[in-house]
Amino acid sequence: MTACLPELIRFGREICGDLSQAERREWWLANGLGAYAAGTIAGSLTRRYHGLLVAPVNPPLGRFLLLAKADATLIDGDRRYPLFTNRWGDGTVDPAGHVHIESFRLDGRMPVWRYAIGDIALECRVWMEHGANTVYVAYRLLPGMARPRPVRLQVTLLANARDHHVGARPWEFHPVIESDGPEWITVRHPNWFTLHLKARGGALTPRHDWYENFQLPAERERGLPEHDNHLCVAQGEFLLQEDEWSGLVAGLDPDASPYLAESLRRALARDQGELTRARVQVPELIEAPPWVDQLVLAADSFVFARPVPGAPDGESVIAGYPWFGDWGRDTMIALPGLTLATGRYETALRVLRTFARFVDQGMLPNVFPGAGGTPEYNTADAALWYVEACRAYVGALRDRAALRELFPVLEDIVAWHGKGTRYGIRMDGQDGLLFAGETGVQVTWMDAKIGDWVVTPRIGKPVEINALWYNALCAMAEFADQLGRTSTNYRNLAAQARAGFQRFVRNGDEGLYDVLDGPGGNDDTLRPNQILAASLPHSPLGAEDQRRVVARVGRDLLTSYGLRSLDPAHHEFRARYIGGVWERDGSYHQGPVWAWLLGHYALAEARVTGDAGAAQRRLAPLRDHMLDAGLGTVSEIFDGAAPHVPRGAPCQAWSVACTLEAWWRLEQMKRRSERKESETLGRVSAA
Repeated sequence: MTACLPELIRFGREICGDLSQAERREWWLANGLGAYAAGTIAGSLTRRYHGLLVAPVNPPLGRFLLLAKADATLIDGDRRYPLFTNRWGDGTVDPAGHVHIESFRLDGRMPVWRYAIGDIALECRVWMEHGANTVYVAYRLLPGMARPRPVRLQVTLLANARDHHVGARPWEFHPVIESDGPEWITVRHPNWFTLHLKARGGALTPRHDWYENFQLPAERERGLPEHDNHLCVAQGEFLLQEDEWSGLVAGLDPDASPYLAESLRRALARDQGELTRARVQVPELIEAPPWVDQLVLAADSFVFARPVPGAPDGESVIAGYPWFGDWGRDTMIALPGLTLATGRYETALRVLRTFARFVDQGMLPNVFPGAGGTPEYNTADAALWYVEACRAYVGALRDRAALRELFPVLEDIVAWHGKGTRYGIRMDGQDGLLFAGETGVQVTWMDAKIGDWVVTPRIGKPVEINALWYNALCAMAEFADQLGRTSTNYRNLAAQARAGFQRFVRNGDEGLYDVLDGPGGNDDTLRPNQILAASLPHSPLGAEDQRRVVARVGRDLLTSYGLRSLDPAHHEFRARYIGGVWERDGSYHQGPVWAWLLGHYALAEARVTGDAGAAQRRLAPLRDHMLDAGLGTVSEIFDGAAPHVPRGAPCQAWSVACTLEAWWRLEQMKRRSERKESETLGRVSAA
């Protein structure tokens, strides 16, 4: 069963030739090691994070921008046609090479440009070698010239040596640039790295010229420094041939293959292999729509190697591109969608094992440590999501051996939550619910903090923490039964927590309290957190209360792309996620729509209505979004007010994962329902 790559993302001149449209659409690539490449359809830089190679020179996630651009100019006789676009600090756009783009598409995840100038048609592709910090930029002349003639390409290579979060200052980067022949140049940074540049079908000439004052409008919109500078380290010259690849290899590996066609086949075959494996392992994907296939490919971009002491094959999940690393909460929320819904079972177990090594006092790290760093444990829910991720894995594979291996860690998590651990997290013996939080610390997923200001402190008994607590206790009882151990204690704790959870239920159709027993009493602010009490596998609510939750959330928080983080009628609701750091962080959970919650809403809706098909259709608008912002993936957040402009990280792991997981589980529900209906009809016919 060989899968064809989805033909979902494609644009013509009406988008590519309109700079505002072409710049808002971004392509993103990853290599499984934490490195990435990214840019706009137009070829212009709009973020400090855009570049052809952003790699961890200080693994695992000390990422530096190494190669910013490869600006190509087509030369036809005495005519020169820039195929690239640059924005400058004074607002000038020069050149405007995007006007020559006839089409742009994603071939799997690979960006493909087709340029058309008169009778000349040229294709450009960019891809990364999986498992290597290497990027390829390749060009070929397409057949069809009315009169065959020499056509050349001149490519200017702009490099850098800065942390991907920080703008460059020209005086801080003075590499040694050496030529090892016409096809190989090395750029040596004295402290960090050696960048190897190789030409295929052409020659490279060393340069050392600064290009200063690039304008970055996306950074200006975020209230951050909006200018950058890059060093021209080489210029390439290529004579183009019909249907023959010429171009560049750039990376940290001196032995990277210069054979473009061979590497291209490997990259495309890997995407095809990802889809084929997913369909073999997950039957529901065999007839999945193209947008789901595209998300299966997107899911692979977030998984990366995370070797840890004692586990050289460790793996983890990058929470989002471009600025996130791996976070405990995000990883566990995303794990079922990224791995189980795509058939990556070995990856799922490796991630669970990797994080098991960092469980401490029953807690998972919130932010995974960098090289030599110390884990941060300020999260009340990551460990509870870990239990749910284990439940999902064991439920999908019936892997008793893995359960036996991980069970002591799970026991430790529940025991520490019962007796009390960091940040005031402890079970209240009176009602069986978890209390969490201390002044000045953010411990729920609504974790924005500016200086000493915790925007949404939610100290007390948060509703989603206690829905997760009940779910974890039920899962532990099931695990104990499967291993032949006593489950009585877990069942008793679950029964107590379920009884205590009824305190969250408000009168009438008002849904649930957001937090109980906080410093100011019970908080009845309408937020989306209560949807987890109806979407998790084990719900502490009865059927009628679940229906009320879905109805209340659906009435005021549901949008096409996810759930609003705050009731629009609330006086602190922020309709737009815009402004500088203070304004944006202050509004992060005060109105923006979060895409990861749409999948949970759909699952909850299916539970209360029994109509999995209708619930699955809730996810369909994200298909349209995948043609905007981060192409072929799903953004982190959206404006709370229509038309819900995408904001935040343009590709977010849990946004992709929760959509995939919900689609997969709802597809399973649909098929079970159809089989049951067919069996019923069969019995009637037989009678």
